[in-house]
Amino acid sequence: MARTLAKKAAKRTSAKKSHARRKTTRSAAKRGGRRWSKRVTGTSDALDLTGGVFTLRDPKKIAASLKRSAERSKRRKANPYRSALSMLTFYINRAGKNLPASRRRTLDRAKDELKHQFGKD
Repeated sequence: MARTLAKKAAKRTSAKKSHARRKTTRSAAKRGGRRWSKRVTGTSDALDLTGGVFTLRDPKKIAASLKRSAERSKRRKANPYRSALSMLTFYINRAGKNLPASRRRTLDRAKDELKHQFGKD
């Protein structure tokens, strides 16, 4: 009899765990999925960026590329400076803790350079 009670208790706890997992997956599906940033980047009125712009090592080149893309883009709603700066900030925020400190410094310098190139000093 003790064995049967132990089995029933084990079933109840495992059922609760699996239910909790399923519940979070469903709520993620209701929110629009786990890859919302890809969808936002692809479909929003953001910028048409050149590939690999955030992998460049020189902050001046990153800023120049963002400026060029912002000024040429037909998809942006805000002024070119705000669009370029928001795309750079979006990339930094999405990378989060996975962004190495050296890369973060480069991108922060690119922000400053972007302000300089747009004359917002």
